[in-house]
Amino acid sequence: MNAFATTDVGIERNVNQDYVYAKLDDIGCLPNLFIVADGMGGHKAGDTASRYTVETLVELLKESEGKDPLATIDNNIKLVNTIEAANTEIRNRAQEDENLRGMGTTMVVATIVDQYAYVANVGDSRLYVIGEDIIQITRDHSWVEEMVQRGEIDRKAARTHEKKNVITRAIGGYDTVEAEMFSVDLKKEDMILMCSDGLTNMLEDQEIFHIIKSSHDIREAAERLVSRANDNGGRDNISVILIEP
Repeated sequence: MNAFATTDVGIERNVNQDYVYAKLDDIGCLPNLFIVADGMGGHKAGDTASRYTVETLVELLKESEGKDPLATIDNNIKLVNTIEAANTEIRNRAQEDENLRGMGTTMVVATIVDQYAYVANVGDSRLYVIGEDIIQITRDHSWVEEMVQRGEIDRKAARTHEKKNVITRAIGGYDTVEAEMFSVDLKKEDMILMCSDGLTNMLEDQEIFHIIKSSHDIREAAERLVSRANDNGGRDNISVILIEP
């Protein structure tokens, strides 16, 4: 397995509120772990939210050491439950410091076990599988996605809708949070892309696909994705993890 992670402040922002984590070795009972978090909140609250949530999640997963990885994913210690525990921790942290009140973060988490990718997400940070085409695995928890699902607007209109950045779920937003869980059967040549909306708001899916497929390796592909997002305006922080399982 090979992976490359990068994050960039973008053109218009002064602070990077994204946080990425990529570990190819065991962490607790999991054989690997990949996370993209996109923080929200004024001043330092957004970058604190994303970093602290990832660090909390990692520490909670380390406590699962020695257990069956599939038990963590499919049974009592699900990634989903760990995200819920991290939500409680960040809510408590925000209550302790008024400068952090209202902070929150999106999150997409993945681990690869054998030929399967196990994925959990909250918010609009995404995971794609890149094979013969580009397929979005996660589902955005956003206002416009709900409108698309109800048939009120199409996906083309959703990209430019005035409420496209309004998310309906976030870690730290409420006392409880519901993460969605996905499992993907990977084919031999598949790659995985995890990213914040600073990438997907700047590039269409097919442009992302073309850049990845035309690059010599995943490092070049990730760096070209960030560069193109900045060329297109760089209105937000940009985070990318590319994985070759």
